[in-house]
Amino acid sequence: MGKRLTRLIEIRQNDVECYQQLSEFLPEKIFDVHAHIWRLSDYQKSMNPDSRFVSWPSRVASENPVEHLIETYKVLLPDKNVIPLMFPNIPSGNNLDNINDYAEICSKKTGYPSLIFSSPYWSAEDLERRVQKGGFLGAKSYMSMLPENIPANSIRIFDYFPRHQLEIHDKHGWIVMLHIPKDGRLKDPENLKDLLEIDERYQNIQLIVAHVGRAYCDEDAGNAFEILKKTKRIMFDISANTNENIFFRLIDCVGPDRILFGSDMPITRMRMKRITKNAVYVNLVPAGLYGDVSGDKHMQEVKGKDAEKLTFFLYEEIFAFKRACERHSLGKNEIKKIFCDNAERIIKKARNKQKERYD
Repeated sequence: MGKRLTRLIEIRQNDVECYQQLSEFLPEKIFDVHAHIWRLSDYQKSMNPDSRFVSWPSRVASENPVEHLIETYKVLLPDKNVIPLMFPNIPSGNNLDNINDYAEICSKKTGYPSLIFSSPYWSAEDLERRVQKGGFLGAKSYMSMLPENIPANSIRIFDYFPRHQLEIHDKHGWIVMLHIPKDGRLKDPENLKDLLEIDERYQNIQLIVAHVGRAYCDEDAGNAFEILKKTKRIMFDISANTNENIFFRLIDCVGPDRILFGSDMPITRMRMKRITKNAVYVNLVPAGLYGDVSGDKHMQEVKGKDAEKLTFFLYEEIFAFKRACERHSLGKNEIKKIFCDNAERIIKKARNKQKERYD
């Protein structure tokens, strides 16, 4: 079998063989709790990246309208019924209302659940009104919502998810998708302190810590999992992470009931393999495929047979998680929880809270 071209993705024989090894592991129905949608037209007036944060994901896709997301699932997970929890890409300039409007339109058009991209400057009343009006099930936010003159390592979780907003999410049992700050990632003491406070204080929030707390390298975790064993409610998604050891420790820490599959589409369309060097993650990519990456410490090009063997980021993520599950001897029912049932449960809870408003 030779190469097969779709509108978005080139499928090679190696990709087909990789997916054949994953298909039986995955349940028939999959919930992807971490998927971005956006239109390029909403970003054309302001495309300047925030210098505090990595920019390599922007090399994978200039836009990801919902039609592209659906097509990607059909191509990369061809025998599965995939349902995303969608939210906008990181805002740029003054486009926050536009990207949230687009997420609302896509959710109503497809029936897929969605989260609003929230601003920390909204009042409690404003957040509540915007989420309810748009039919959203909660919020996603990001450190870049804060002024660029604030150093990245001084940002706390409560700076971009302020307590007055968390109280609203807690009141409604909404979903909060949290991308934690700081170079220390999951092991950072301030991050751990804030996570413990949220778990204790806001007992109705459905908090998802994205990317396993950005613990992409073994060193990113430190003793975080030992500390987080004290939590009762915090959940984690595995999106855009390929670290088998981190996944193994996560399963040991919170068990299969508080882990959710996420892809971080569209960046997991990337053709790559992740390695670590001196406690820094590095994405190995085919030479020339993603432009000039020479100045990015998280990117490294490979050529020849090494490049030909590379498959999709999504497959690398699932392979790593599969190995961690095998080490824990997780069964089919536990795998189904992680890839489907846990997400169904939290989405149902958030939707019921929205319906109660109209009953």
